[in-house]
Amino acid sequence: MADHFAELCSAAQRMRFATPRIAAWGTYLAGVFENGGRLLACGNGGSAAEAQHLTGELVGRFRRERRPLSAIALHADTSALTAIGNDYDEAELFARQVRAHGRPGDVLVCLSTSGTSQNVVAAAKTAHEMGVTTWAFTGPAPNPLAALCDDAVAVDAPSVATVQELHLALVHALCEALDDALGVPA
Repeated sequence: MADHFAELCSAAQRMRFATPRIAAWGTYLAGVFENGGRLLACGNGGSAAEAQHLTGELVGRFRRERRPLSAIALHADTSALTAIGNDYDEAELFARQVRAHGRPGDVLVCLSTSGTSQNVVAAAKTAHEMGVTTWAFTGPAPNPLAALCDDAVAVDAPSVATVQELHLALVHALCEALDDALGVPA
């Protein structure tokens, strides 16, 4: 257990470089929402939980009271997900939903601890082709997802658990940066 906390602290210290990037994402995302756009998010397993956590914070609120923001966790519609999985290749699970819900100017946040999840990479490719901005939270770089997206924060940590824990911290940092950019009073 002590080793886990030491690894987490060390990896968190290495994440300081991400602060300006996350602040810029918050500012950009504020403009997306002010122009009627939305955020889509996807991931598998624990990354799906992080994606849903992000969209929940946006539709609800993070720490401060503000209007609800349009955000969809693509794995959360189980009927669509199982229908797509039944009728199409597994790689289409999120890509087909990006085609249905994404519009040019929207943002897709992709979460993957490995950066190699085929269905998440396919969603990013589809979004890119449609003019949807793509951001990724991944594990160590280089990886295909980080290379494909418009921007990415790659967590340099050896364990999936630590990567996921830092993804949650990054989700919260993005929510904070967005609220600041929207001018939500403290």
